[in-house]
Amino acid sequence: MKLLRYGPVGQEKPGLLDGEGRIRDLSGHVADIDGRSLGPDGLAKLAALAPESLPVVAGEPRLGVPVAGIGKFIAIGLNYADHAAESNLPIPSEPVIFTKAISSLNGPNDPVMLPKDAVKGDWEVELGIVIGRRAAYVSEAEALEHVAGYCLVNDVSEREYQIERGGTWDKGKGCDTFGPVGPWLVTADEVGDPQALDIWLDLNGQRMQTGNTRTMIFTCAHIVSYVSRFMTLMPGDVITTGTPPGVGMGIKPNPVFLKPGDVMTLGIEKLGQQRQDVLAWQRREG
Repeated sequence: MKLLRYGPVGQEKPGLLDGEGRIRDLSGHVADIDGRSLGPDGLAKLAALAPESLPVVAGEPRLGVPVAGIGKFIAIGLNYADHAAESNLPIPSEPVIFTKAISSLNGPNDPVMLPKDAVKGDWEVELGIVIGRRAAYVSEAEALEHVAGYCLVNDVSEREYQIERGGTWDKGKGCDTFGPVGPWLVTADEVGDPQALDIWLDLNGQRMQTGNTRTMIFTCAHIVSYVSRFMTLMPGDVITTGTPPGVGMGIKPNPVFLKPGDVMTLGIEKLGQQRQDVLAWQRREG
């Protein structure tokens, strides 16, 4: 299934994308797409519905973050060896964990705003994991049983904030709008092997990133198991798993950074596409 949320910011309704690419309204069957509906029983209930029996949503409504009430937005850094190399950093022996602020969450096609005084805004197309069952100290062999599905994430970053201003990476990762997620959550059964997905990102129509999740250093199963040793993962939590090479700061000899007027388009096989206009900072509504 492809589960989604549609409507104005703060007023999103639950929906499902049918086989013809039409949005079907799920609000008569579930209050929202959140941790309560992403467990095995909740997904089974939704899977039992006949899509053709659900109301068709007219027009092309805005798509929101496909999961409501995300409690944790966890990120894995340097998870592709060639991205670590372009960042002039060693290949990690264990997953690098940081957090993206919940307030950075953004719809998949909503504008991305550069923060005040930003000088090194950057892009990172990534595979996101959505947790469906509580996970604490789970084994790698059992880890994917705790996954509800997968989604597309743009881990937007401000490199000066992240790298040059001391402390942890978080300050360059959690700015408002720096976490576009969606367009939908694709359930694990429909995705199949998460380590076999093509991944790409264009800036202003030019291909910048091309990769495949098979080249991740740490697999999705390893990541879920590893993170669950340090924090209990709850249904609805999202883990974004790192980016392949081609980010702006890695372009040599002259790095390229985001500026107002740029357009990012990105996608992952089976998981859909995003498009974001880049804007200067302005007060965010909602």
